[in-house]
Amino acid sequence: MSLLQFSVSPPSNVRTSSSLSCPAAHPIAASCRVSSTWKSCFLLESASLKKGKAISNFKVSERNGAVLKVRSSLETAGATVGQVTEVTKDTFWPIVNAAGDKTLVLDMYTQWCGPCKVIAPKFQELSEKYLDVVFLKLDCNQENKPLAKELGIKVVPTFKILKHNKIVKEVTGAKFDDLVHAIETVRSS
Repeated sequence: MSLLQFSVSPPSNVRTSSSLSCPAAHPIAASCRVSSTWKSCFLLESASLKKGKAISNFKVSERNGAVLKVRSSLETAGATVGQVTEVTKDTFWPIVNAAGDKTLVLDMYTQWCGPCKVIAPKFQELSEKYLDVVFLKLDCNQENKPLAKELGIKVVPTFKILKHNKIVKEVTGAKFDDLVHAIETVRSS
């Protein structure tokens, strides 16, 4: 499910009302109801985001003195560009769906894996270098075993590179140069 999060602040010269219609606030936000506190955030399902259209990371629009802030569905889902985001079996697919056409790199690891620990700082560096790529990590423990099995993990570490909700490349083992090459290939396609 793709999500859109927004908050509305009242103009200084207007009293708060029980609702506000904001169809022109953002092209994918048809309408919204805002509580009288004006500080509430709401999550809306967006059909256009399900089709892979991503909105910009953060937009601010001012109409009649009211400020409407719109966050992308990727931020709402919990992933942050420029860092590695830990995912679980419950959070992985919502983040993948929210990413739209962005490239995602998933590090599948375990706590006890030596090579996983060695490559982890380098994976973090990649997340800081490639700001147009979303970097995720999944601890393949008992709790996340169903997702690991679904993704076809056989060894750790395994890196899955996704684009448009599909796995397009895989790198097994702590092969840093192979991982960088795979990321570059998918980014340029």
